[in-house]
Amino acid sequence: MLKFPKEFLWGAAASAPQTEGHSLMNGKSATTWDKWFEMSPEKFNDNQGPSNTSNTYEMYREDVANMKKIGLNSYRTSISWARLLPDGQNLNQEAVDFYRAYFQAMLDNGIKPIINLFHFDMPWWLMEKGGWENRESVDAFGFYAKTAFEQFGDLITEWTTFNEPMVHVECGYLYKFHYPEVVDMKRAVQVGYNTLMAHVMAVNEFRNSGINGRIGIILNVLPAYSRSDDHADLQAKKASDLINTQSFLDPAVLGKVPEELIELFKQNNLLPTTELEDAKLIKFNTVDFIGINYYQPRRVQAPTNPKIPAEMPEDLYEPYDWPDKEINPYRGWEIYPRALFDIAMMMKDKYHNIPWYVSENGMGVADEARFKDDSGMIDDQYRIDFIKEHLEQLHRGIEAGSNCFGYHMWTYIDCWSWLNGYRNRYGFYSVDLDDNYKRTVKKSGLWFKELTKNNGFELEK
Repeated sequence: MLKFPKEFLWGAAASAPQTEGHSLMNGKSATTWDKWFEMSPEKFNDNQGPSNTSNTYEMYREDVANMKKIGLNSYRTSISWARLLPDGQNLNQEAVDFYRAYFQAMLDNGIKPIINLFHFDMPWWLMEKGGWENRESVDAFGFYAKTAFEQFGDLITEWTTFNEPMVHVECGYLYKFHYPEVVDMKRAVQVGYNTLMAHVMAVNEFRNSGINGRIGIILNVLPAYSRSDDHADLQAKKASDLINTQSFLDPAVLGKVPEELIELFKQNNLLPTTELEDAKLIKFNTVDFIGINYYQPRRVQAPTNPKIPAEMPEDLYEPYDWPDKEINPYRGWEIYPRALFDIAMMMKDKYHNIPWYVSENGMGVADEARFKDDSGMIDDQYRIDFIKEHLEQLHRGIEAGSNCFGYHMWTYIDCWSWLNGYRNRYGFYSVDLDDNYKRTVKKSGLWFKELTKNNGFELEK
């Protein structure tokens, strides 16, 4: 049997906007998602907006009980900034009461909450001022973080600042999957830099708060895989690693923005506006741990017809379609478990073996109800096989000395996925949107219960 370390965290992750519902109720103000859906509902799968999502606001006690039933000992979700501070300044007491009751329910059931502060849900009042493009957002986020630590610091010991900050940068300012649908690499770099400084400001507030616990950040980073060892392909890999992996990981862990990244941006007229004290703040506000979300590898090749200076990332590196890849036929993403071992070695060898965990891994499946058996349960053996393959590689990394302390799946129950709505399902429990959000455990949930009970699983020969 593959056994994992004692006290290993077995759990799942989600976020406030994707599960809570009540998006414009109970004192919460609008986010970019609420407004974008109001303006352009046709962009969202099946007109599924952020209003109700999985109704966790009303059903959190049932959800926590279900988490316990399948053996979760930890769970990450986020606080909604627009719910806690609807205008950015004044506290919404109803939100405080809701989150305190939700977090206490987890603690009462032996589930460690890991609480994240930002998961793509920019308050509209700040978006109207320019969002992350406006340096004012850094101080606003610092105030929000300080407020969260004050209100929940007696309950929560594990905090994270951002989930996948590169996603709102590239989806909002390069590829039009998030509001404000801008395509401008210079502005994208500024958004990324201000996000980094907002993260730093939150860590600084945490250190000054005096509360017990640890703080980290959730990143979707891994070493890129180049098409070949030719110089041009390796240069493309280098650019991809600097932009997609080291841009946040190096400052968060090593306390410094890589000089090579600064030079790359300088060569392409992409340097962001900075302030005098920023480097010092970055240096003295590194994190205690890292969460890494991993779904599929990043494969790159040299750009075929690049513009100089670069106008898009594809002028520095292009995606490479590996002909031998294994594909998840229900989602279209490559399946490559070996990357978890490579990530484990990257963290061990390049980042001082800082504590880290797999904060998301998972398998999205479209039209998953077709796999429902006669009892009404979804037979997702494909998801169980996916988890086993990834855990085997993670175990290799731990045996090789990497300091990994947990594994979280995306997600515990099917949740709303931005423009994709409920098209792709990921959960251990299904959610029936036509039957009062009824939760039904899937086969993978029952298997996960055995995994957590044994703290490992038998390898098939």
